[in-house]
Amino acid sequence: MNNQRYSIQEFVQQTKQKDKHQGIFELETPRFLEVNLNGQIWAKMGTMVAYHGEIKFEREGILEHGFGRLFKKAFTGEGTPLMKATGKGKLYLAEQGKKISILSLQHDALFVNGNNLLSFEPSIHWDIKLMRKIAGMVAGGLFNVRLEGNGLVAITTYYEPLTLIVTPDSPVFTDPNATVAWSGSLQPDFATDISFKTFLGRGSGESIQMKFVGEGFVVVQPLEEAYFSEEPSKS
Repeated sequence: MNNQRYSIQEFVQQTKQKDKHQGIFELETPRFLEVNLNGQIWAKMGTMVAYHGEIKFEREGILEHGFGRLFKKAFTGEGTPLMKATGKGKLYLAEQGKKISILSLQHDALFVNGNNLLSFEPSIHWDIKLMRKIAGMVAGGLFNVRLEGNGLVAITTYYEPLTLIVTPDSPVFTDPNATVAWSGSLQPDFATDISFKTFLGRGSGESIQMKFVGEGFVVVQPLEEAYFSEEPSKS
């Protein structure tokens, strides 16, 4: 019996890293981001799985981005701790087997749920945004990260993402726990469906909806994920 197709050599050949020469961010696989580092990038803490070369990792400094963002993090317990990777080499990032998408911002703005932000170039300006209108409706989920400028951003989703187009005559409603990102031109509002909430007998989930009106897009994933938690929702 010929088991050559199960040999270690074949396994190594099929799974070994391959240079694609696509720039600083490459999708080595749909769930591994390869960073061809020659300088610096920001990445979510805990997402480094391997690297080679001379790379130094530093946790985001307490005053790295000024007192305003420090206050928001301290006051809210916002859950997007960052690390700075500096040096030269190849860095591999992944998070819980999530699918990775690379987005090129070109004078664009994008909001990303902190759970879904993986990495971005230092040329990107970012800030934590308080979603005031949802306060008191759900535990957590009050904050997202606004990214703006020129550069690459890597986001993650559970399974395949779906992008919904928003137009003035066609608003989009989403479950907050399935909402991944949206274009910077949109300002979501929040609404509660009291009758549906009563029917379900629970105080979260589909009874609270994000409403997007205007011109832009919204990215959702096919799994409800509690904002800024470490594990996907089991509900």
